[in-house]
Amino acid sequence: MLIEQMTINGYYHVVCTDAAGKVKWEDDIENLVTTVGKNATLNSILGNAGAGVVLMGLKGVGTAVVGDTMTSHAAWAEITAIAARVAPVFATAAGGSKTTSTTTNFTMTGSATVAGCFIVLGGTTVPGNTTGILFSAGDFASTRTVVATDILLITYTATIT
Repeated sequence: MLIEQMTINGYYHVVCTDAAGKVKWEDDIENLVTTVGKNATLNSILGNAGAGVVLMGLKGVGTAVVGDTMTSHAAWAEITAIAARVAPVFATAAGGSKTTSTTTNFTMTGSATVAGCFIVLGGTTVPGNTTGILFSAGDFASTRTVVATDILLITYTATIT
């Protein structure tokens, strides 16, 4: 199983000058991101209407890679044997994590080989559409076969460490 990781690193660079502009000293500080900062980031990305609708979809056979985008994920195609992508419902972030508060359900409209899931920001509900920002994609350990009327119940959690 691919472990999705997100780390935010940063630092401050401080320069002190006298009134004439002469540098008196400089210092660098590594920052920490507070839990409330992590929560605010997650709530902004996965729940802010200004960032566009958040949708979940199903990916077909092929491995997701960090360079994938909605317009360029050559190793895999989206599963279109569903009526629409689904908007997951998220609880408020806590402890630097944000999780769906209910399962995101997909009822299959045909047979398919499902290899994983993805989250798109600002896309459309139309399966196969390439607009929006591919936020997350993940692969099952092995592909799964589904048929019409099967229902996939999916929970998603994002954590900033």
